[in-house]
Amino acid sequence: MKGKILLAIAFVFTASFSLKAQGLKFGIKAGADINKITGKSFSQEFSYGYQAGVFSEIGLTQKFGLQPEVIFSQTNIDTATGFKEIVGFNNIDKVKLSYVKIPILLTYKPNPFMVLQLGPEFGRLIDKGQSIGQNGKSIFSDGDLSMVGGLQVNITKVRVYGRYAVGLNNINETTSPEKWKSRSVQIGLGLTL
Repeated sequence: MKGKILLAIAFVFTASFSLKAQGLKFGIKAGADINKITGKSFSQEFSYGYQAGVFSEIGLTQKFGLQPEVIFSQTNIDTATGFKEIVGFNNIDKVKLSYVKIPILLTYKPNPFMVLQLGPEFGRLIDKGQSIGQNGKSIFSDGDLSMVGGLQVNITKVRVYGRYAVGLNNINETTSPEKWKSRSVQIGLGLTL
């Protein structure tokens, strides 16, 4: 048993030194989420929200790396007439959606200042309100899978980024056959620590 523990500790130290050699950085980030949900139940205009979280930059080679993140995202989605017909409630103009999102992005640095990013983003709906007027958890899928692509500019420790996320799965949990998919533009600032 002690041998396995020592082997595990040795592996962790070796892995951390290897990552340190390639570059491992941690940081915080915040910005705007500009969202919409496709489908005739929703306004086709974008709604504004915010996002904040943490990230790490893991250098795999001089040009390639990974950037996993954990982000809290909240926005109000504008509904349309079709939404009221589907859920059976009146006077619902906005639905608040709060997600914990985990993007895992492959990064490519053509130069030290510019970083191209591409990868999946897993979202988990975390609204806890009791009425549909407060949130949409009972009619929206708990999970949202998106594909994210974007550009990040590195200025010393500051990260300026812009991304576009396209939802891949249907997030409609009602009995309606209408498909709802998320779209998001993410703009913000990050700071490596």
